[in-house]
Amino acid sequence: MDKVKQLFVKYGTAISLFVLIGIVSAINPKFLTMYNILNIFRQVSIIGLIAFGMTFVIITGGIDLSVGATLALTSMIMGLMLVKGTSDLVAIPVALLLGVIFGGINGVLISKVKLQPFIATLATMTMFRGITMIISNGIPAMELTKKSSILNFFSQGKILNIPFPMILLIVFLVVLLLLLQNTVFGRGVYAVGGNEEAARLSSIPVNKVKILVYVVSGFMSALAGVILTSRLSSAQPTAGIGFELDAIAAVVIGGTSLSGGKGKIFGTFLGVLIIGVLNNGLNIIGVSAFYQQFIKGLVILLAVILDRKSNT
Repeated sequence: MDKVKQLFVKYGTAISLFVLIGIVSAINPKFLTMYNILNIFRQVSIIGLIAFGMTFVIITGGIDLSVGATLALTSMIMGLMLVKGTSDLVAIPVALLLGVIFGGINGVLISKVKLQPFIATLATMTMFRGITMIISNGIPAMELTKKSSILNFFSQGKILNIPFPMILLIVFLVVLLLLLQNTVFGRGVYAVGGNEEAARLSSIPVNKVKILVYVVSGFMSALAGVILTSRLSSAQPTAGIGFELDAIAAVVIGGTSLSGGKGKIFGTFLGVLIIGVLNNGLNIIGVSAFYQQFIKGLVILLAVILDRKSNT
């Protein structure tokens, strides 16, 4: 039993994913068609990118509630620039740069001003939502893919018949995995989350690490906003509402500890796939959206309980 327990603690997320795939495909064989598999990856690409950034934050023991609002604000600014005739070669990089800046603001509030991450990002979430409504007057920026060939490629483009959002998801999975697992910065992220005071005594620049993880989170949120805008061909002032909860859920399901110091990007990737397979499978089976919310909440609850068990 101890060996089984150790095996599940180590590979529980992957095992859960394969069991879930097996159950859904047994109920409906259409689930495992190539079209549906690519569709799942296309659907999870947005939350996946946000969750990758959230992983860095949560490993340090923080939280970022502003990711959805960052997505909305950066994509709205990009959309308004495109509507006014700005080149997409300028508008898209500006949106990504603003994501970095907004993430940096969160990092400074937490590391320098010493605000609790929950309070700081709750405040910036509200502020960013307010700014989005002010600059847009609550009106979406429409028909953006007609004004931007790059955005059109983000939504419709394929490489080797693989949707471009899926390629972006895999590329950033590899890049961020290497950054977290094989760099001095990555080791600092784990050290800060494991024991911040010990990390400081070990000459790790704790404040710098904290700022950078929120910068990563802000950038990934802005990138996700570019993808969402391309899919909708519009920048919506209400975009990204609830995305922070889905991202946190994917990170927790993937095995990252909410207490910090433990977690992996690949685990988050598996967590994102579990949420994607769950949503897609329940839709294929025909389960009501009301029941879907309950089931998703139950899965998150079980993941948190398992996390508590593995840390005791």
